Amino acid sequence: MGGMSFLRRRSATPAGPDFDVLAMDPGDWPGNLGAGLLPAPDGTCQGVFLRYDLFGGRGPAMIIGNLPEGSPAREVPEGEIPFEVAQLLLALENDEEVTVVGTEDVPVMQGDNLLIVRRLKLSESRISCVQFDRSDNVLVTIAAWDRPITDDLYTLLKPLPAELFQQG
Repeated sequence: MGGMSFLRRRSATPAGPDFDVLAMDPGDWPGNLGAGLLPAPDGTCQGVFLRYDLFGGRGPAMIIGNLPEGSPAREVPEGEIPFEVAQLLLALENDEEVTVVGTEDVPVMQGDNLLIVRRLKLSESRISCVQFDRSDNVLVTIAAWDRPITDDLYTLLKPLPAELFQQG
């Protein structure tokens, strides 16, 4: 199955996240889209990851994660890469050691809202990574390969319907 091991389900019942998932609409994206749910042992959803692959089988260009409060995937030791960056490296079959070498908080206007976006500087310069907290305390992480994350990306993010994440 490759690098999408977080798709393994622990329960047979179809389930979606009990929070809105903020991501780019698959209809706006020219490549393949994969979604993974991170299940807790009790079957609740501990996070959702969307993996955007480019056409031509060139592999993933971007992974967007939504992790609610209390998700174990949010517990990352200082200097270690976010889960989404690890998934991106896995999907790219890149096994080099990557660390966080710095962070910077950047204010971004999102419609009428001010978003404080944390830009992570990584030891692998081809990876761009940003994180921000939503008003419902869901942590959004965007990890992109070989392309900068520009402010206009945030305007493309919208809540996707939970039906997208129903398995079954």
